[in-house]
Amino acid sequence: MGMDVSTLRTLISRYCVGEENWVDSRTIYIGHKEPPPGAEAFIQQRFPDNRIVSSKYTFWNFIPKNMFEQFRRVANFYFLIIFLVQLIIDTPTSPVTSGLPLFFVITVTAIKQGYEDWLRHKADNAVNKCAVHVVQHGKVIRKQSRKLRVGDVVFVKENESFPCDLVLLSTSRDDGTCYVTTASLDGESSHKTYYAVQDTKAYNTEKEVDLIHATIECEQPQPDLYKFVGRINVYMDNDPVARPLGSENLLLRGATLKNTQYIYAVAIYTGMETKMALNYQCKSQKRSAVEKSMNAYLVVYLCILISKAIVNTVLKYAWQADPSRDEPWYNDRTELERQRHIVIRAFTDFLAFMVLFNYIIPVSMYVTVEMQKFLGSYFMMWDDEMFDEELGERTVVNTSDLNEELGQVEYVFTDKTGTLTENNMEFIECCVDGHVYVAQAICNGQVMPGSASMDMIDTSPGPGAREHEELFFRALCLCHTVQVKEEETVDSIKLGIHQGKSTSFYISSSPDEVALVEGMKRLGFTYLRLKDSHMEILNREDEIERFELLQVLTFDSNRRRMSVIVRASTGEVYLFCKGADSSIFPRVISGKVDQVRARVEHNAVEGLRTLCVAYRPLSLVQYQEVCLLLNGAKLALQDRDKRLAEAYDLIEKDLILLGATAVEDRLQEKAADTIESLHKAGMKVWVLTGDKMETAAATCYASKLFHRNTQILELTTKRTEEQSLHDVLFDLRRTVLTHHGGWTRDITGLSGDYTDYGLIIDGATLSAVMKPGQEDSNSGNYKEIFLEICRNCSAVLCCRMAPLQKAQIVKLIKTSKEHPITLAVGDGANDVSMILEAHVGIGIMGKEGRQAVRNSDYAIPKFKHLKKMLLVHGHYYYIRISELVQYFFYKNVCFIFPQFLYQFFCGFSQQPLYDTAYLTLYNISFTSLPILLYSLVEQHINMDILKKDPALYRDIAKNSLLRWQSFIYWTVLGVYDAIVMFFGAYFLFDNTTFTSNGQLMTTNTQMMFGNWTFGTLVFTVLVFTVTFKLALDTHYWTWINHFVIWGSLIFFVVFSLLWGGIIWPFLNYQRMYYVFMQMLSSGPAWLSIVLLITAGLLPDVLKKVIWRAMWPTTTERIQNADKLYKGQLSEFTPLDRRRSSSTNRSRPNPPRTNWSCLRANTLSRNTS
Repeated sequence: MGMDVSTLRTLISRYCVGEENWVDSRTIYIGHKEPPPGAEAFIQQRFPDNRIVSSKYTFWNFIPKNMFEQFRRVANFYFLIIFLVQLIIDTPTSPVTSGLPLFFVITVTAIKQGYEDWLRHKADNAVNKCAVHVVQHGKVIRKQSRKLRVGDVVFVKENESFPCDLVLLSTSRDDGTCYVTTASLDGESSHKTYYAVQDTKAYNTEKEVDLIHATIECEQPQPDLYKFVGRINVYMDNDPVARPLGSENLLLRGATLKNTQYIYAVAIYTGMETKMALNYQCKSQKRSAVEKSMNAYLVVYLCILISKAIVNTVLKYAWQADPSRDEPWYNDRTELERQRHIVIRAFTDFLAFMVLFNYIIPVSMYVTVEMQKFLGSYFMMWDDEMFDEELGERTVVNTSDLNEELGQVEYVFTDKTGTLTENNMEFIECCVDGHVYVAQAICNGQVMPGSASMDMIDTSPGPGAREHEELFFRALCLCHTVQVKEEETVDSIKLGIHQGKSTSFYISSSPDEVALVEGMKRLGFTYLRLKDSHMEILNREDEIERFELLQVLTFDSNRRRMSVIVRASTGEVYLFCKGADSSIFPRVISGKVDQVRARVEHNAVEGLRTLCVAYRPLSLVQYQEVCLLLNGAKLALQDRDKRLAEAYDLIEKDLILLGATAVEDRLQEKAADTIESLHKAGMKVWVLTGDKMETAAATCYASKLFHRNTQILELTTKRTEEQSLHDVLFDLRRTVLTHHGGWTRDITGLSGDYTDYGLIIDGATLSAVMKPGQEDSNSGNYKEIFLEICRNCSAVLCCRMAPLQKAQIVKLIKTSKEHPITLAVGDGANDVSMILEAHVGIGIMGKEGRQAVRNSDYAIPKFKHLKKMLLVHGHYYYIRISELVQYFFYKNVCFIFPQFLYQFFCGFSQQPLYDTAYLTLYNISFTSLPILLYSLVEQHINMDILKKDPALYRDIAKNSLLRWQSFIYWTVLGVYDAIVMFFGAYFLFDNTTFTSNGQLMTTNTQMMFGNWTFGTLVFTVLVFTVTFKLALDTHYWTWINHFVIWGSLIFFVVFSLLWGGIIWPFLNYQRMYYVFMQMLSSGPAWLSIVLLITAGLLPDVLKKVIWRAMWPTTTERIQNADKLYKGQLSEFTPLDRRRSSSTNRSRPNPPRTNWSCLRANTLSRNTS
């Protein structure tokens, strides 16, 4: 065949999905102008409008779509079927008992989800209806953002956000540049420089821009923020001039224009095709691990229910096979019933038994769980410790469905900029030839107060050192790409350089550079401006020095350095170079390398960001050679980047070392403490950032994600260029597995006796790892190898990440074979995809807008609040709801198993054991409030202890309280209690006699006997047993616990007295009249109730006592210790647990002992 099979398949797939007009590129006509005749064919393509949609429902599809999603829940669908069965056939119980609670749950859930989606609609409308300025027919007009079309020329002013993806045509600056912040996209709040098209940058008014006649050819929309390929054809006298377009010409939706008065740009991607929208994940319904366990238990109980119904149906017909045992005379079947086919009769009886035993799966449990989650979320919102006074914000709960998931987190994925850090760089110190200068201690040569205690401060360098010092300061004032904004308008008054004092401020694509220039300003050298290719400096003597800027050798992550070539006013030419120590030291031929290296290592240990500074004087001949080399590389059309790198390598050599700097990217308050606590709690923390590797790695050291002894493994583009990806992955796997036994982290994360690995990976390498089709017989799957490496690393840093890559990382871990619970935390729009992908998404109320907060499950003011949210609230939520779920199944086994046993004594006639009022109110009134209150206020351990001992979080990891062993124990306990209640009451009624008036009496209790009396006795024992069981499980007693638990029992007794003591005129039957009072009038009945309750609770009490004594968990030891110290355990200070317990016991006990001594003493008491 002439056509390749894969090509045919592609064509077929495109046609089938309606993409017969699909092409690899798009053509945009600027201003919707047709190209000149004969230039090219005019083919107008259709593009989407600029509407953004983040909502899930519309007005028309809300009810069917929401109902479909709700009835996908096994429980809701099951109760719907039971309700329909009760409506269709004659069943022992009323349809209201199933229909009303189901309607309540469905309605409340629909209202909650509808309100949340209405908020998303509201936010979308605010964005879609905002005004934008468009150039049409030589004039600027206003239109709504949603009406913007591809090809429109957009006018954007300073501090406005770009409404869609744009190609820059011209700016207010003569050089055709503009400055942009992309904080909402990649988390970087620094200013980035973008460039207008060379042939259109001179068009600076709307009339001139309207004269532009050009077309743009570019790739179809794709989510990579850092990649764009296209070209522009500008028609000059009908002859097209083609210019390449790259990412430096593309302005992305969501970015903000800074330090540029205005720009003109053309729309190329709009609406849901913009890179920001393509990086969003669809918002899907999240379900917690507890809910999944509930559904699994539900399936088991459903199988039990069906088995019960089948057994009873079979036994009923086996029983009625004997004609003498057919329906009794007082319940004789009609002729119509007798003529019905046996299969239909059996199926009807099967459904009737299903309804009779249906209460083993109570809908009230789901109502209670919804109420517990909803009401429990307010405790987090009301927590004053999670209130930030600076922002004036509290914790916000956007969805309460995941409260308990906060107690199960195994992986934490966090953004860096604005999440871990405040994004404020601060100059700390600089070191020149071994002399350390601290800006706060030495300023303009004057020693500041409080600097005497600082080490290595030298305020009186010699003459030679003084010259080097000033050269160092000049180098930092010149070697950068900082822009100066000399004017700022405040209350319509322009402030500039006034009275000899500069009110200017600095902006740059790198916050480090701004910090260094500001640090030099505090040390006496002020960078003023770049004007007419001359850089101006104000020195310590208030003299202005001018340097001509000749060349800029820009920074890149491979070289890890940047340089400038300047000419001083004296005519001397200098190359000033700054960069990472690893890239500067090998190129140095002289200078005090050892002293500077020592200081650099010292600052690196402190988590500071360090840079080394060097210079090289150039002769006129050398400079001319440099110019030739650079110009040749810049003009190359093929391999331009490679030739530039080779040229830079030849120029940046034979350097003279001047010194080094130290800058701090200030962490958020208690960020390092929070990460350390999360590590101790058994969580793995990953940092996912769009920032550069060097910046991110320094933050990881400062935040204690990486420690001094952490061995860093790099999986980066630089390394994969030297080796193949296959070789690098296998080398890294070999490295981590060789020391697998030695790296395992100490429970506190503080031990220094192990090999600790930290992995750094960048976005480009991750794309190669995630690329499908990487399997072969030799290498296996790259994803699996990557995951294996990550599992054996204590921390992972992913840098230069696109937003969608962050989500891919989270999904990769989430879907790995262990299926760990993941949590993502971020503050910008670039984190939304990650937040939506993770099991739990946390938004930080930072400086980068509210998109992360709006799309998150929970929002917190600062990163430090994550500690209490997980270690305290998450711990409590999980403990409470685990008990709630297990307890509900337990009490309903106790409730319905006697009903099953009763069928063996009533001829399988579907006779209920309990009165209808008891059936309806058991789960609604008699036993619901105590467990609801328990699930809201229970504190099995003091919250201060949970904060001080994060390792307690490990006790509840991996859904430990809802494992099958625990489920089976509760189920067996429920069956045991049911057997005790039923047969205990049965043997109590064993001997019966008739009285003179024909009443059936029990000879041993002298109590009137009947099925309602028997059922009432069983029910009374049942209510008291399950309530006392909950009381025994309660650790945190308050007056409201006492009121609800004992109040529920009193309510049951009072209700039974009223229900059986009054003739109710609206009832057709009075079968319970005087039953309860008559039962309580018998002394032996009281004794039986007490004995049966005791017999039911005794095994559980014995099991707890033995288990606590023989195999106590860490939590139980802490509970015992807290009782021992009368609730004052939280006052003890947790110290390093690495001290051996034997050493602690050998010392005399101080008045206030430390945490490890206390735990060791507790352990010894429990085991002795």
